[in-house]
Amino acid sequence: MRLSFRFIVPLALALAAIAYAVVPLVDQFTLKWFVRDLEIRTSLITNTIQEPLQALVGEGSRVKVLRFLNRITQDERLFALGFCDVNRKLLYKTLAFPNTINCSDPIRDPGDDKAAGRGRLVEFGRGPIHVAVNPVEAEGTPYGYLVMVHDMSFVERRSEDTKKYVFYLFVAIGAIVSLITVVIAELSWRGWVAGLKSLIRGESFRHSGNEVRMPELRPVARDLQVLIRDLESERRSRDESQVNWSAETLRGILRDDLKGEEILIVSNREPYIHLRHNDRIEVRRPASGLVTAMEPVMRACSGTWIAHGSGDADREAVDAQDHIMVPPDKPAYRIRRVWLTEAEEAGYYYGFSNEGLWPLCHIAHTRPTFRSSDWSAYVEVNRKFAEVVVAEAKAEDPIILVQDYHFALLPRMLRARLPNATIITFWHIPWPNAEAFGICPWREELLDGLLGSSILGFHTQFHCNNFLETVDRYVEARTDRETFTISYGGEQTAVHRYPISIDWPLASKAMEKPVEACRAETRRNNGFAPDALLGVGVDRLDYTKGILERFIAVERLLELEPRWIGKFVFVQIAAPSRFSIDEYQNFDARVRALARRINERYACKDYEPICLKIEHHEADAVYEYYRAADLCFVSSLHDGMNLVAKEFVAARDDERGVLLLSQFAGASRELTEALIVNPYNVDQCAAALHVALTMPQAEQRARMHSMRGLIQEFNVYRWAGRMLLDAAQMRMRRRLHARSGDDGMRTDASRA
Repeated sequence: MRLSFRFIVPLALALAAIAYAVVPLVDQFTLKWFVRDLEIRTSLITNTIQEPLQALVGEGSRVKVLRFLNRITQDERLFALGFCDVNRKLLYKTLAFPNTINCSDPIRDPGDDKAAGRGRLVEFGRGPIHVAVNPVEAEGTPYGYLVMVHDMSFVERRSEDTKKYVFYLFVAIGAIVSLITVVIAELSWRGWVAGLKSLIRGESFRHSGNEVRMPELRPVARDLQVLIRDLESERRSRDESQVNWSAETLRGILRDDLKGEEILIVSNREPYIHLRHNDRIEVRRPASGLVTAMEPVMRACSGTWIAHGSGDADREAVDAQDHIMVPPDKPAYRIRRVWLTEAEEAGYYYGFSNEGLWPLCHIAHTRPTFRSSDWSAYVEVNRKFAEVVVAEAKAEDPIILVQDYHFALLPRMLRARLPNATIITFWHIPWPNAEAFGICPWREELLDGLLGSSILGFHTQFHCNNFLETVDRYVEARTDRETFTISYGGEQTAVHRYPISIDWPLASKAMEKPVEACRAETRRNNGFAPDALLGVGVDRLDYTKGILERFIAVERLLELEPRWIGKFVFVQIAAPSRFSIDEYQNFDARVRALARRINERYACKDYEPICLKIEHHEADAVYEYYRAADLCFVSSLHDGMNLVAKEFVAARDDERGVLLLSQFAGASRELTEALIVNPYNVDQCAAALHVALTMPQAEQRARMHSMRGLIQEFNVYRWAGRMLLDAAQMRMRRRLHARSGDDGMRTDASRA
């Protein structure tokens, strides 16, 4: 035994010396590897965009050039872009472009082809950045320089983690080798080999006729396995541009990154409603963008969806624990229904949520109404859902996805009951500016509730900025605008942009029917002329959707271009919504009256320009209208994203049709090939309708092809996957800090 210790002590010292020497080398190699990767990326980006950039620069449109550069900077590592002319004068730059960077510093000789993509590291306020200036050419003639600034702060984080893991690894190796040395000293060679094999298998082994157990090694082996898994998970970088996001991708994240951990979704709207029709029960999917986005995610995650049971036959469909497996045809996850009284629903849903928060967050010129009785119901219902979530959680640290403005108080309530939970709250509607939000009498309580979230997501960066400004004004908290994190009450909330999207490819029976068949059948069923050009709008009957403005634009088109009378029909599918609210009843009457007036003005034999369908339509029927239409008009006055625009594009596998899209919908920031309009500008909308109806097929295909490629890449699985990956990284860091005795946790801000 004394000999063993004589060997162990020098071995430990040797391993410590090796670790001390290896860690700086690892640090250097890591830095060189990332810098080389960025140099390759800068060359690739330059070669890819120099031709389209030249065309935009040649047009002289500053707006188009900046929009093009801003789309490129959506990459999480590309911090800023700038463009200089041949005289190295900076002409265009994105908002985050550092003032200290310009094109005058000859970072790269234009004639040196071998230096393509080379740059330099510069210290910046938020950490080191990589700056590269590359010439851009058109047909061999230089026309300027492209300045690319990459954020290198992630290198420091990775380097620190790598050094820490290498140190842990050498400590573990030293402990294992030391223990093995003791075993060698006590066992014969043959017995040691047999014992080692058994030890690896977790079994006992026999030595000199006696059964030998070494339970003291099991915790060491277990910790080592966990450490290795964590190291592999952190080391496995995910370049999202190289990932094919699908349901299987989500399942892989749950299996590999989240170790199959529990997923709970909370929303007011349930994905399937049971309704009694005569003597039978029907299953219906509600008209909801939230359901459209979340349902494919839940199919992939196989979790539990907690929602208000609003159908008149919902109670008959659930089991004794208020559960039901869905979808009906192929069960993949379960719904846990929560029951509300009529008074609770009136105050929480129709009152505070939809007469208060909804108009407050939408700039649609409808005054919000706040009543203390509605607020009391809102608090009580949020508390009731919190109790159900806690009852459904099978672990102390589940991942909980809280959906939308109905549950602003829920994150804080859950944080008090499940302190180790990872709570991701997604706000599906716009977040107003701080001054507008200040109208709410309970603004501090709402912000306190939302800041119980681990991650808070919005559709656009503009809404993230508004939220941080609101917190700055009304709450005692520290906001970091570089990492987009908020420190409040000893906890941190990460505020990120996650643009929501839809399933790809569309899982609809309508996609199995040829486009020509959809066109002919839709026109025949509605009594339209076989050669009639068809426009379509699909919305809930809501004053924020711009339905009145849409109808007025159609009327103006017929005034300016009478040739479309009798040839163009606009079909408006409007699902009834919140009819117990006076504002919605009044809006319903106004929509019907306007459609009737326009039809009376332009009606002729078997023709009315507007076909208004205020009724529920199943998803497959809606997709048939998408495939049958020549154009789709989305004229939201203010919207978070509006998935109708993306659904229309995804439905057009023939790459035909034109999308008219309001500039006030979040989708307009992604689908830039649509005809972007201001719905308040009637003449502009009428002109856009005319352009859409006369657009050549080649141009339609070019626009639609680009938009379909974007939706295919940025689909709903990517939206959910990014949130889950952020949650996985946050949970892993929390556990590592807990294991090392550090109670603090630095929130991941890599997606700021």
